[in-house]
Amino acid sequence: MKEIKKYSVDFAGQILEIEIGKLAGQANGAVTARLGDTVVLATAVMAKEPRIGGDFFPLSVDYEEKFYARGKILGSRFMRREGRPSEEAVLNARLIDRAIRPLFNQSARNEVQIVTTVLSVDEKNDPDILAMNAASMALITSDIPWSGPIAAIRIGKINGQWMLNPAFADRENGISDLVVSVSSDMKINMIEAGPLQELKEEELVEGIGFAQAALKNLIDFNKKIAGDFNTPKAIVAVADTDSDLRDEVAKFLNADNALEKAIYDYSRDKTERENNLGSLKDLLKEHIAGIDEKKVRMAEIIFDEAIDEIVHKNILEKDKRPDGRKMDELRNLSSEVGFLPRTHGSGLFQRGETQILSALTLGSPSDELIIEGMIISTKKHFMHQYNFPPFSVGETGRMGAPGRREIGHGALAEKALLPMIPKKEDFPYAIRIVSEVLSSNGSSSMGSVCGSTLALMDAGVPITKPVAGIAMGLMSNKKGDYKILTDIQGPEDHHGDMDFKAAGTKDGITAMQMDVKINGIDIKILKETLEQTRKARLEILDNITKTIDKPRANLSPFAPRIITLQIAVDKIREVIGSGGKVINEIIATTGAAIDIEESGLIFITAENEESGLKTKEIIEGIVKEYKVGEIVTGKVVNILDFGAIVEFGRGRDGMIHISELANRRVEKVTDVVNMGDEVTVKIKRVENGKISLSLKDAGTK
Repeated sequence: MKEIKKYSVDFAGQILEIEIGKLAGQANGAVTARLGDTVVLATAVMAKEPRIGGDFFPLSVDYEEKFYARGKILGSRFMRREGRPSEEAVLNARLIDRAIRPLFNQSARNEVQIVTTVLSVDEKNDPDILAMNAASMALITSDIPWSGPIAAIRIGKINGQWMLNPAFADRENGISDLVVSVSSDMKINMIEAGPLQELKEEELVEGIGFAQAALKNLIDFNKKIAGDFNTPKAIVAVADTDSDLRDEVAKFLNADNALEKAIYDYSRDKTERENNLGSLKDLLKEHIAGIDEKKVRMAEIIFDEAIDEIVHKNILEKDKRPDGRKMDELRNLSSEVGFLPRTHGSGLFQRGETQILSALTLGSPSDELIIEGMIISTKKHFMHQYNFPPFSVGETGRMGAPGRREIGHGALAEKALLPMIPKKEDFPYAIRIVSEVLSSNGSSSMGSVCGSTLALMDAGVPITKPVAGIAMGLMSNKKGDYKILTDIQGPEDHHGDMDFKAAGTKDGITAMQMDVKINGIDIKILKETLEQTRKARLEILDNITKTIDKPRANLSPFAPRIITLQIAVDKIREVIGSGGKVINEIIATTGAAIDIEESGLIFITAENEESGLKTKEIIEGIVKEYKVGEIVTGKVVNILDFGAIVEFGRGRDGMIHISELANRRVEKVTDVVNMGDEVTVKIKRVENGKISLSLKDAGTK
């Protein structure tokens, strides 16, 4: 057996415990991390042989949720085991991937798989941050070549104060939720932020600065562990090329300035530019095949590197972007609402060649999304979903269930919009927005934020403020020169060093996401990017509000109508009835849907207002508290020797004693009333749920 080593470090006031050598001994690297009673196992494994025919670094990251970790038996009653990853698991896997991927040699071709398995979860510590740090430690103690470590931490702002590693309860009460990751030299290499309550740009910078000391402590902790192990790194195959081939490709591409012309023709749109670059690549492949057919694939890789080099050089040295825009200039914008005639709201947003159609549907409270996960058990009354069909980039491909990218982009837009969505108590509808990417050329996720804002206002959803999003980029070199780009597209997106997405209102940021392809960025670049982002966001908001400046006053005629009604908790069973008899009868009569919460709050969802009001009237009749002296009208439903039973309201009845039928002696009840008679009576007494009535005191007989 391997020697078991244990380490510990202060982590935001708690003890982070690391154990290496006890579990998963056949993995290249394996670490068990514990914080409180939350325990995560992270493993790193590398294939012994390179992947044949691959043209990218084959990294996969999995985040495995185990229901036993929370002491739950979940899943379908016909399959009591874990199935496909939850949305939360997919997003957590993406967090880890985005933080560690830039630190691998992208020319390597041996497959690497990181698996983080959640073994135990307490009520305080989220395993996602623990998994990120454990993955770093698994890699640095393995023989897998990697330029780590990284350190990650969550920060929140609660009651005006920044907090490290806030607990679940703190996050619910706070106004921000940020995850920050840094590389070994303390450069920021990943940010995930949101939903945020309109944080100012300077507040975000302040928050990330607040986390620096804790992140530095974690980096030093990683380095100490790596130093103790000092594991020699394996030699892996990389996609390499010989100098003669590089010279030959450069000579071909520089002839008559061919590559420069293919990229920098401002008259061409994305499709024309790609066609032109494709034609040039085909000519290069033919040329190289004539020299040595085995080197064609290598030449394609060099071709891509040449584009990267020329785009970087022209932007850094000449402020020259492929489409001729200035560094902080947006592409053409257009906004449209009411595009779809029968949806409850729709928005069509276009920025350059990125075009998003967002369609909104309003539903009853029962249409909420029920989430039963390992950690989260809740209901969502607001949902945003994102679709990226292959035709949006002029390609063929798989259709069907959303992939990780679609889940991630949909969740980011949802985070951006959520702070502006009305609370369920104020607007009791389930809200579902689907953003369809019809054409993509840079940041369709931020385009989805804009399209969804248009759809929300078109539907008459009373959002607090419009929200817009924008993607920023970065071109840098090893000398420290850099340029920040607004509204990246095409070659800037593919060959740039940073993808920085930020969404928010005119008053602040509601969500942010940053990934890099380099080691990371410093606080100075972050601050400048945020400032440039704000300018772009305000321009987009101006375009949106010129199309529609506030939510429509009325909902779509095709949207359901919801009426709310509060009843006493002890009246709920009367509305439901034995075995649901009463409520089902109401639904059958009116056609409305009825949702009753434990608090006694009732939501009546009807296709039209008339049906909703009728349902409300029936329920009010059932729960009405009758008082002594009140005059009511009802029907005689039973004749007894000593009186008559009168039904009034819905399901309520009382008895008129024979002595209360008239101001004279009555021999037989039927001398005054008969079955089916409609009578107006006065409530004489209410006792233990029984109601005594008087006909004579009502003055009608």
